[in-house]
Amino acid sequence: MAEQNLEAKLKNLLKQEKIQLWNPPYTEQGQQPGRQHMQELAERYAHLLRLPVSEVGGALESIRAQAVKRGRGNQTFRETSVATLELLLPRDAKKDPKVRTYLETRLDVSAQQVVDRVAEEHGLRSIKLILSGRTLSAERRLDEQGVKNHSKVMVLRVSDGELKQQLTEEEEERRSQEESVQRTQKGFQILSERDGSEDPHTTPFLEIADQKGNPLKIPPTEKKVEFETGRSAEVSHQGALLCNLCVCVCVCVCVQALILAMGFHEKGRALMKRKQHDNALCHLLQADQQFRKCGSALLSSVDNYAVLQLDIVWCYRALEALSCLEDGRSRLQRAEDCFLRCYGEQQERLLMIKGNTGREEVLFLRLYLLQSLLSYIEGSDSEARLQLSRVESLYARLRPDSEKMAQLMALGFSEREARLGLRASRGDLQEAAIHISTRRQEREELKQRERQKRRTRMEAISALMELGFSQRDAARALHHADGNVDRAYAILLDSSQDAQATNNNTEGGASPEMVEQLLYLGFERDSAEAALRLTGGDVQSATQLLLDNQGVLSPELLTPPSTSSSSSTPSSEEPSSASSSPEDSELVSEVLEDIAPHEEDYLDLTLEEESELISAMKAYLHREPAHT
Repeated sequence: MAEQNLEAKLKNLLKQEKIQLWNPPYTEQGQQPGRQHMQELAERYAHLLRLPVSEVGGALESIRAQAVKRGRGNQTFRETSVATLELLLPRDAKKDPKVRTYLETRLDVSAQQVVDRVAEEHGLRSIKLILSGRTLSAERRLDEQGVKNHSKVMVLRVSDGELKQQLTEEEEERRSQEESVQRTQKGFQILSERDGSEDPHTTPFLEIADQKGNPLKIPPTEKKVEFETGRSAEVSHQGALLCNLCVCVCVCVCVQALILAMGFHEKGRALMKRKQHDNALCHLLQADQQFRKCGSALLSSVDNYAVLQLDIVWCYRALEALSCLEDGRSRLQRAEDCFLRCYGEQQERLLMIKGNTGREEVLFLRLYLLQSLLSYIEGSDSEARLQLSRVESLYARLRPDSEKMAQLMALGFSEREARLGLRASRGDLQEAAIHISTRRQEREELKQRERQKRRTRMEAISALMELGFSQRDAARALHHADGNVDRAYAILLDSSQDAQATNNNTEGGASPEMVEQLLYLGFERDSAEAALRLTGGDVQSATQLLLDNQGVLSPELLTPPSTSSSSSTPSSEEPSSASSSPEDSELVSEVLEDIAPHEEDYLDLTLEEESELISAMKAYLHREPAHT
């Protein structure tokens, strides 16, 4: 890191004096350095920077060599269309950390061809290429994905098998890691298709809740995502503040994109806790891509997106990939802007909604710490010191007080509760105990309301079943009627009459001509027949339904509804499609395991890693100047 700091300072000096090291007298024929002039320059700059001449001279030669290589690369690209890419390899794949790695390739080739070359030349397996925080698609060409001559491409290893005697285990691990992203996506896609009409004990779904954990009712035309896993989620009523695993009501937000964004983020954070930063970064970048599909209105009004940017740059730091400086800086700026919009310039909106700001201050501590680190790498020591002073001030206030923690834990509170409570109360022991007790009471009241809600729902379903309707149809009708039994009964009667009328045509509930019209528009037969059945054979409404769902209807909608029968009994019920697949249940259970059990888990930082980085930054910034 000190080398990057010195190079940045030297580049600034060279730019100010308009010195071009790739030209004479600093570079002679044969691209060799002009030793006398380079030595004189090193001595002059060493005096200005108060550093050893040898250290400055080495950094200047590194800058000169890079400039010469870049010039050759430009000429080669003009003449042959062969680009030079700088590869940011994993730490343990570098033979010499100080030597840069380059790859020459045409830009009209697929990313997969580059992956294969990198894997072969550097002995890596199962890698991904990252450009400016985006994962390059293996099938697409490099130039189609923004890769240019001299682009910096990060090589991210998903798994590696280096020991032949462990080949079988590593192959299994590799396959597992390759499937991780796909399984996470599939699991949250299943959850996004569930509407909450099933029993949440057997069929978990996701539901939005406000700051107190109360579910928000969203009109069907604006419904975006529902989060209900027995865990609290939070969201502000106007999208002013969004905390862990939450969304705001925002028109035109893609349901699956939002669910996948938050799901990938949770998975990535779980991997970060296990120190699996390679794999974590893959999931976090997937989350970033999904969030970007949700529209700028959402991204500018919820703090989930800001926290994600912090987590991505934190992974860059852990992987020593901060040469992705431009991407890291822009992400931190987006995070800071988002926090200011969500919380207010003086965190007044956060104070109004949550009653205190102490817990969220850990996010600003990490933000300022990363900004200090990037400023140092850019050669701006004064800016780095300024940011670090803010960090140290926050750290002194937020670091856990072991004695107070012990006192709170002696009262029966958990370590997490003690830590968050002390931060919320600014270290006041009595206030912390009151805060924790209040939060516990709020969560218990929420659980009681949810239990009562489920009991009422099951009683209503039983009442409808006694009238001859199936459990599945009763549950769905009750869901669409917002729990009103009379309205649910009317819905069931209407559905029965519609089914009877449409069944006079074809088995699918519509004429073959209607189905053919939808097939001609490019929809699948199963989806077309289901849409016609749901809209009573109205082709225009069926088309709109399919367009609203991107041509894919959920499994529940694809399954024809059971007809009402007075002989229907609970013992004769067919299991719902949402819970009938063991594979689906396994995927859902898998992704739910990575959702933090506590709604403020993302704020519960022990600050151990931050403390180590603070010490490292102080050591770099307070180096004694050399006598030259």
